[in-house]
Amino acid sequence: MNRAAIYPGTFDPLTLGHLDVLERVARIFERVVLAIAAVPPRKSPMFALEDRVAMTREAVAHLPNVEVEPFDGLLVAYAARKGIRVLVRGIRAYSDFEYEFQMALMNRKLAPDVETLFLMPKEALSYISSSVVREIAERGGDTSELVPEAVQRWIERWVRTRSEVLKGGGGS
Repeated sequence: MNRAAIYPGTFDPLTLGHLDVLERVARIFERVVLAIAAVPPRKSPMFALEDRVAMTREAVAHLPNVEVEPFDGLLVAYAARKGIRVLVRGIRAYSDFEYEFQMALMNRKLAPDVETLFLMPKEALSYISSSVVREIAERGGDTSELVPEAVQRWIERWVRTRSEVLKGGGGS
């Protein structure tokens, strides 16, 4: 039996809620691939894919059985290439469940041998989302209690760079 799972997402950026789910998945499975999805440029991600991979690798370095990889395309095709038949999705609220349930059913239609498991973060972390973190960072707020320390350093650099650009000091 393949004791591996994929935990996919855009992780733009990785939050403490994501990390909580990942740490529990890492205790259940021998191998976990945290698969970071490419985001279409029209969606204006906060961080480029390469940066999301780098910051997430820093944030999960304490988990020896977790690999962080970028991916593009259909998740079930990626899972097939990796030989992994378990997907893990985090769910914070009922609204997440509706979307994730629909995606799980579509993934089952496309790849009947792939199972989706749903995990919830700790209740104290359930209000945290990447979009909330991005919004707080864009408005100059403190995100340090919402993201892992490694991710916070990336956010602080992003805020400084953005501030310099907005002040006109970002050009050469």
